[in-house]
Amino acid sequence: MASPALPEISKPKIVDGPGGYVLEDVPHLTDYIPDLPTYPNPLQDNPAYSVVKQYFVHVDDSVPQKVVVHKDDPKGIHFRRAGARQKVYFHSDDVHACIVTCGGLCPGLNTVVREIVCGLHHMYGVKKVLGIDGGYKGFYAKNTVYLNPKVVNDIHKRGGTILGTSRGGHDTSKIVDSIQDRGINQVYIIGGDGTQRGAALIFEEIRRRGLKVSVAGIPKTIDNDIPVIDKSFGFDTAVEEAQRAINAAHVESESFENCIGLVKLMGRYSGFIAMYATLASRDVDCCLIPESPFYLEGPGGLFEYIEKRLKEDGHMVIVIAEGAGQELLSQSIQSTTDASGNKLLQDVGLWISQSIKDHFSKQKMPINLKYIDPTYMIRAVPSNASDNVYCTLLAQSAVHGAMAGYTGFTSGLVNGRHTYIPFNRIIEKQNKVVITDRMWARLLSSTNQPSFLRPSTNLLSNENGSQKSSDKKVTH
Repeated sequence: MASPALPEISKPKIVDGPGGYVLEDVPHLTDYIPDLPTYPNPLQDNPAYSVVKQYFVHVDDSVPQKVVVHKDDPKGIHFRRAGARQKVYFHSDDVHACIVTCGGLCPGLNTVVREIVCGLHHMYGVKKVLGIDGGYKGFYAKNTVYLNPKVVNDIHKRGGTILGTSRGGHDTSKIVDSIQDRGINQVYIIGGDGTQRGAALIFEEIRRRGLKVSVAGIPKTIDNDIPVIDKSFGFDTAVEEAQRAINAAHVESESFENCIGLVKLMGRYSGFIAMYATLASRDVDCCLIPESPFYLEGPGGLFEYIEKRLKEDGHMVIVIAEGAGQELLSQSIQSTTDASGNKLLQDVGLWISQSIKDHFSKQKMPINLKYIDPTYMIRAVPSNASDNVYCTLLAQSAVHGAMAGYTGFTSGLVNGRHTYIPFNRIIEKQNKVVITDRMWARLLSSTNQPSFLRPSTNLLSNENGSQKSSDKKVTH
């Protein structure tokens, strides 16, 4: 049986203005459904907002992607500013919304679910909100949970997601069939880059069928590897929680002679958690991330540095991201992928632990090594105060956007302002640490570790084009 054809991808909406102004706009329901009726925004009669001046966002408000410019630079790329509009394209009584969470766990998932439900209910009077149980697969299995403020009242205090989640299982046509059969007209999709790719295809199929359905994404990745946005929710919590593991490794290493505390943190392709946790800790002697190659043997290698640290201090702490050093491991299972299409990485923590032990055993230098892998402990914790606030604003921005008729967008923070970003910009690449950037230099200065770069390494070729996004990442 032939696979169903993928929906045709619509062209990006680009609005040009004087002085080099470029707005990368998001789709709107009126782009393919003409003459839609509008309604006054219920917030104008909401007593909670009666004291707010200019609460409604101006139709032309936009946020620049690049905040550092020179006097002769063009105005550059902008994104539509998020927030409530004076007119909405859904009557509150007619809204039937659904929420789905996909991919791996991340602190803050429940908070986002809670605030979408409460935002729809308290700000717009929406009573019909459905939770899709089990990720995208839940659309097929017809697993649903009815959500209201009472059901979600305390869920932000728990880790994980009350809706359940899964990887893979994405059949666009079946999902849109389910949306259409249920009479759903607002879809809130919480997930990482793979999930947002799926959301983009769902939007395109909805557009092709001419359905009045808004599709809003909330970007989720604990690795902080989604481009354009300042940071992803759950990242602050992950960095904070990683401190516990690093502190434990530091205590262990100080308590034994020639002891190495080794901590493996998340970071499949991007080393942001490892980098920020290292900078926050100040107890780390070496941080290894996927973006910065390293080698073990010979002058300037990792083994030489470890030996130097142990002889000088008697102990050290190493933080390694899960995707670091994969090129040094065997290639036997790297071609294997999970249900989301991600490569299944070998456990670099166990490998490097054994490599260090074997090396110093040959050198007749006795060492102690304590290996800590807190990965699933970090993923499963509730979000901290800072992420709770961020999740609230992301969720409310998504609700405002969907009610205003925008669709095919992700809500995200750009230069400290909440915006609506088209799906194509979110899924075009992964954001990575740029090792020619100031933040990585700050880390090297903090740990006093060598760069581990061989003389022949071309830094300028590292993640070509990533430098632009790194400008914002250093402001976390």
